[in-house]
Order: sequence, then C-alpha cells, then structure tokens
Amino acid sequence: MARKNKKQIFEEVEVIDAGAKGKGVAKAPDGRVIFLPYAVPGDIVDVQTFKKRKAFFEGKIAKFHTKSPKRTNPECEHFGVCGGCKWQNMAYEHQLFYKQKEVLNNLARIGKIELPEFISILGSEKQYFYRNKMEFSFSDSRWLTLEEIQSDKDFGDKNALGFHIPGMWDKILDINKCHLQEDPSNAIRTAVKDFALKNNFEFFNPRNQTGLLRTMMIRTSSTGEIMVLIQFYDDKKEERELLLDFLKEEFPEVTSLQYVVNQKPNDTIYDQEIVCYAGRDHIFEEMEGLKFKINAKSFYQTNSEQAYELYKITRDFADLSGDELVYDLYTGTGTIAQFVAKKAKKVVGVESVPEAIEDAKANAQLNGIDNVTFYAGDMKEVFNDTFIEQNGKPDVVITDPPRDGMHKDVVQQLLNIAAEKIVYVSCNSATQARDLALMDHLYKVIKVQPVDMFPQTHHVENVVLLQRR
Repeated sequence: MARKNKKQIFEEVEVIDAGAKGKGVAKAPDGRVIFLPYAVPGDIVDVQTFKKRKAFFEGKIAKFHTKSPKRTNPECEHFGVCGGCKWQNMAYEHQLFYKQKEVLNNLARIGKIELPEFISILGSEKQYFYRNKMEFSFSDSRWLTLEEIQSDKDFGDKNALGFHIPGMWDKILDINKCHLQEDPSNAIRTAVKDFALKNNFEFFNPRNQTGLLRTMMIRTSSTGEIMVLIQFYDDKKEERELLLDFLKEEFPEVTSLQYVVNQKPNDTIYDQEIVCYAGRDHIFEEMEGLKFKINAKSFYQTNSEQAYELYKITRDFADLSGDELVYDLYTGTGTIAQFVAKKAKKVVGVESVPEAIEDAKANAQLNGIDNVTFYAGDMKEVFNDTFIEQNGKPDVVITDPPRDGMHKDVVQQLLNIAAEKIVYVSCNSATQARDLALMDHLYKVIKVQPVDMFPQTHHVENVVLLQRR
C-alpha cells in the first residue's frame, strides 16, 4: 500500500546545521530532523514538509522570519533551479566551516577512531570559474521556470543547451551564463546554440531518440588549451561539418575540435569512436613541469589549480626520502604517481580503467619518468599476494578510491602487507571513515587535512596520514 505523506507546516523553525547533500538541517517540534534545500544555518523559517519518514522530514522553506547572517547573494541567475551549486547563497568562509565539520563528524562518528589535531581545511583561491571540464546537453523540450509558466508568453521555441534539471532525465535548463568554467566556455556554448537555431538544426529529444545535436563537452587547461567535443545523434555529414567549420573559424583558439556520432540510448562516450575534426585529439595540462596529455575520455581532476594543492599535501604527508617503494592504488591516469615519483625509488600504480592506464603510461613516457609501473585491473582482484611478490612490499601506500571507498578485500590486503605509512585521499569522508575503522587496530591516524576542490557545493576532499602502530 502506498505511503501517504501528509504535508505539515512548522512555524519559526531555526536552521541549525548544513547536512548531507548540502541541505540545511532543522529540528521539528517532535525532535525529528528536517532536511531543507537552499536553507542556511541561522535562518528562521516556516517549513512545509513534503516527505515524512520515521526519523526525519524533508521540506521546503515556505516563509522567512529571519535570514541568516551567513547568507550571501548568489552570483548565478540560475541558482535554485539548476541544482549545481547549492551553496552559492552561503558566504565562502562558512562553506569551509561546514565542510570541515562534516569531515570531522564522519571520522569521529562513523570511524570512532582517535583523531589528532586537524589541519584546517584548505580553501580554493578561485571560488568561481574553477572547473576545467563542463558537459552541456541539447534538448528540444527545455525546462520552463515557474515564472515563465505563470506568464502569458508564448514559448514556441523550446530548444535548450544547458544542464539536466535534478531528478529529471529528459528536461534541460537553458543556461545563459555558467560561473563554473572560464571563458571562452560561455561564449562557445552561446555561439553554438545561436548558430544551431539560425540554421534550424534539430535539438535532441531524449524520449523519442531523435534530433541532430546531443551534447557538448568543453575542456580547458591551465596552459590555455581548449578542447570542444560535439556529440551528434543523427549522422548528417553536411549539417555536422557546417557547425564544426563555424566553430573552427569563430574560435581559432580551440586546440582540439572533435565529434562523435552516438545513436545509443545513453550519451556516454567511453565506448564510442571519437573523430578529431581539427587540431590535436588531446590537450595538455601541466603541473610542476610535468605534462599530462588529456583526451576526450581521460579522467583528470576537474579543478586543476586545487588538484595541485591536493597533490602537494599528499606528497608532504608521504614524506618520501627517495628510497621508498610506493604503491599508488586507484591511480587513474597516474597523476599522483608521477607527481611523487622524483622523491621515490619506485612507484607502482593500479587502476581498473584500461584507457586510464594507457594514458598513465603515455604521460610517464612523455615526462621521461622511468621509475613508475602501471597495471590495469579490478583492484580487489589485481592487488593480491602474487602482485606483492612480483612488485615488492611497499614502504608507503597512497590510495585515492572512488566515492564508495575501498573494497573490504583491498583493506584486508593493506592490513596483510602492513606498510609503514598509508596516505588515504578521499572524496567521501563517510566511506573513508568506515575504512579507517577497519584499519584502526594496526594504524594510527597522524594527520588529517580537508581540501575544498568544489566551492559553492557541499563536496569536500580529505587527506589522512596513517602510521603503523
């Protein structure tokens, strides 16, 4: 039987914290937690609930009584609809406070481990225009805002180029200006949309699986290079080349202009053939003199400048003397492995994505680094006793797993080999805390430092140094 959610109004409720997924946290009169999107700690509001569970409510702000002094005016006109930068209405110093608090709470509450004094969170110098990769979707059925629906205007043109509305796979919010990627990102997106409209190109319809234009990816690098990849659904050579030629002429600064024709139900490109139309099929990122070749399918940290800070902290925590064998688990394209290689005897990297390992090997060769070795394969299967016998017992392990954390078999193997030090980099301090708890009997936490990679969002990276007891 379907659960009925009776809507309730709670009056003059104080928002007391910022919680999971960036939502504000308040308390109902009965003591239950209320999760509120776009609320800032210090707000006093009336709340209308729309979901009731045993331990919590979900609701929305119905009326403000007092606005928090922690509030600030959002920069972006799309704030509150786009869903991408949920903390734009909170001043940056308070964003940092709540990110650090979340990390500390997770390590203490989930990990239940003895913690040293925290090193304060490292904020990002850039609070806007910090991303090096953005993906935009075309749609012939754009999302209409409440104001537009309530107006009497005729919205005959419903073409959009922008972002998915949260929770709606077939609705795209048309973006005028995004504050996440530096120019010429906005100029390229606007020009492409205007050209497509002028030439009556069909925008994609995800329900009917029809249309010419599907997605556009823009990658930039700190060296000033730019990649543009247009994903087409219909394979129409004349229209495709018309758009690509326009881009080539209008934006000569584009280093890599590529396209893909993808007629699958989903728009992922990792199993697709990508065609280089003009320039190179890659761009270069640079860090401390190291060059990293990035193609359309490459994984690279999306905040280049803050990634450099994250890697420096990782290297400092590892405190290498030059004689150590280092394992770099979940190495990705081998960026950290190469970054620490000059201070290590040898670095061994492991990653599940074969294409990433090919990139890692190519980048090591490009940089003239010969003391790194890379392996592709599922971590819990590759990282076994035979692997240790072949490569040697590591002195230091660096691990940077995905959001789910490390598989329990990987954690057990780390305990078996008992390296002197482990540097654990994580984008999810909750799963990191779970893994630290599993290792607590053998390893003591020595240092913790959160790093803010994504200003205006609730996401936070965390670096932990573990020393064998």
